[in-house]
Amino acid sequence: MPWLQNEVITMKERITVDANFHFGKPCIAGTRIPVQNILELIEEGISFDKIIQDYYPQLTIDDIKACVRYVVQLVASEKVLLQEASI
Repeated sequence: MPWLQNEVITMKERITVDANFHFGKPCIAGTRIPVQNILELIEEGISFDKIIQDYYPQLTIDDIKACVRYVVQLVASEKVLLQEASI
């Protein structure tokens, strides 16, 4: 995904978290569309253009890219604690 490296997307402009919408789940700014909904469509192999055409015509390609970037940053900052197996 070269566009992840080449584009700078400001998360604060595209992704918001508000305790009053979807129990504080991250949503695309200006909508009540959870990031998770978009990621599930991507997981199903649906193209960005098709997501906009068939599901969320109010979104832009940059909104969808922001969802992916949000999760990439979330995983990159995640601290993983490994537990040793007990014998």
